[in-house]
Amino acid sequence: MARSVVATYSIAACDRDAGQWGVATQSKFLSVGSVVPWAEPGVGAIATQAYANPRYGPEGLALLRDGLSAEEVVERLTSADEGRDHRQLGVVDGQGRAASYTGSECMEWAGGRTGDCYAAQGNILVSAETVDAIAETFESSSGPLATRLLDCLDAAQAAGGDRRGQQSAALLIVEKDGGYAGLSDVVVELRVEDHERPLEELRRLYGLHDAIFGKTPERFWLDVDDELATELREHLARLGYEGELGDAFFTWAGTENLEERVDGVERVDPVVLEALRRQT
Repeated sequence: MARSVVATYSIAACDRDAGQWGVATQSKFLSVGSVVPWAEPGVGAIATQAYANPRYGPEGLALLRDGLSAEEVVERLTSADEGRDHRQLGVVDGQGRAASYTGSECMEWAGGRTGDCYAAQGNILVSAETVDAIAETFESSSGPLATRLLDCLDAAQAAGGDRRGQQSAALLIVEKDGGYAGLSDVVVELRVEDHERPLEELRRLYGLHDAIFGKTPERFWLDVDDELATELREHLARLGYEGELGDAFFTWAGTENLEERVDGVERVDPVVLEALRRQT
């Protein structure tokens, strides 16, 4: 039996109000994001690790899609797997029910915790405090699911983390039609494949992602009055974008990959305005 040693810590979770499901993970393992995280909006999220069985991802989502609960999915997957004693698995279903499984042969420390909307687990950890930190951080946090999961990873590392060290990390968030241009379900999919400080790098990448693809609530957008319109024209002209304001503004935004944050020129996202000001 081919085995992939994914000794790591992870959290599979959901935000039912936002309609988002996701997984965050870190490991002393190359490209942990290629194995551990799986999610589908309205269906659930799965983390598969230890001597990981990658088939747990698609097969588990299919079972969730058929209406099985997180506990039932864990039971179905592990009971049919002769290598189950070496597996670790976390599942959150479409209703936020959670289950975590740790095989009896997983390397110490190994275990998991579950609660409403999350399953936290890890193996080859310094101690149980790593998983406890994930659980406690998720339970006490609020805000966007992505930032909550990043905070969980940071708390886990601060509590000890993988006793072999760090190498890679990943964040996956899905929402129905919540991705690029409303034509994808993937809101965030970021991987740090090999890095001395993967959590810092993952946080940096998320900051870039949020600047380009994030959504500022419309109540915070600024009305473009005559004074602001003049400022926009001046900034754009300095950058070589001439002509009608709306066309010039959209062309510049597209060049900077900010078009998802632009909707005409009557109002402006403050994130976009700040980006334009920084360039000039």
